[in-house]
Amino acid sequence: MEPAAVERFEANRDRLASLAYRLLGSATDAEDTVQDAFLRWHGADREHIDVPEAWLTKVVTNLAFDRLRSARTRRERAVGAWLPEPLLDGDPMLGPADAAEQRESVTLAVLTLMESLPPVERAVYVLCEAFRYRHAEIAEILDITESASQQHAHRARRRVATARVASVVDGAAARRIVAAFIDAAASGRTERLVALLTDDATGVSDGAGQADGKLLRYSGPERIAAALRAGLRPTPAKRRLVGGSPSIYAGVVNGSPAIIAALHDRVVGVVVLDVRENRVAVVRGIAAPGRLRRLGEQWRRREHDDPLVESW
Repeated sequence: MEPAAVERFEANRDRLASLAYRLLGSATDAEDTVQDAFLRWHGADREHIDVPEAWLTKVVTNLAFDRLRSARTRRERAVGAWLPEPLLDGDPMLGPADAAEQRESVTLAVLTLMESLPPVERAVYVLCEAFRYRHAEIAEILDITESASQQHAHRARRRVATARVASVVDGAAARRIVAAFIDAAASGRTERLVALLTDDATGVSDGAGQADGKLLRYSGPERIAAALRAGLRPTPAKRRLVGGSPSIYAGVVNGSPAIIAALHDRVVGVVVLDVRENRVAVVRGIAAPGRLRRLGEQWRRREHDDPLVESW
């Protein structure tokens, strides 16, 4: 392939990866989808492609649809073991973040809800809200009518509104929230953690991949507080599992405050906190190595603030 064609594709790579990530909720699948799109670009008759950016958007969207409809993906996501793959703040795969709708579209709350949307409805929402495509453009990309695009967008917005529990935060706010959580957990008093949770709080954990792949779910502030205290309490067995005593940092993951446990330069666990009206509404614990691969890669490339806990 001529260098100009490669350069044209690379100029679009981050945008395409961000689109695929929003559609699939998986950084690994998004990377594979973009690579498949590169192969399509390599084999295409590019002289007859009038607008390469639109052509690539359509290819990535359709490749993402193929993945969503595949038997493997349906099987993996049907057994109750699927969580969105978390991304560290600043990861280019998070994509555009100028508007509130763009930031919201990549929160774990919205990515989780998107699992319940039909693929076309999901694509219309992402293209419209995150990438600011007009309905006429979306109709051409998805081979639907403009009125159908508008209807899909209306339904998707109505559904996504139910997931608007998360307030997107900056690093300073995340550190305050995480520090309060760590202090409450370390106090030994469950009621201090309960006070930080909403009355309808829920929690989910992948059990570090140890629970036969099934997610562990909790409801109610008392149960979640008890689970958090148990999960955040250091023990010799936990230290053996991760290979030592990690440091505990505050960070921002998918726009939400997060507790990040890192051993040297290796992230061994993340707890993401969805905040609603200054209290935590959803707690997501993620420690399975496969879900932390890209986040860990991004972590190793960056400087970090001082840890909240030097040695856990």
